[in-house]
Amino acid sequence: MIQIRTTIFLTDLNDWAAMNEVYREYFVKDPPVRSTVQVAGLWGGMAVEIEAIAIIGGR
Repeated sequence: MIQIRTTIFLTDLNDWAAMNEVYREYFVKDPPVRSTVQVAGLWGGMAVEIEAIAIIGGR
């Protein structure tokens, strides 16, 4: 069993729809649970950062 959870950090929540289109390209079937938050800034001037936690196997 694989469980995935992502947290998406956006510098502008108005970019959510565009980010969601790209996200769906990578997670076509059964997209992971996610949270999306707006942040004041990201390293290197990035607009989007995605943190992922995956558990493979387990109980």
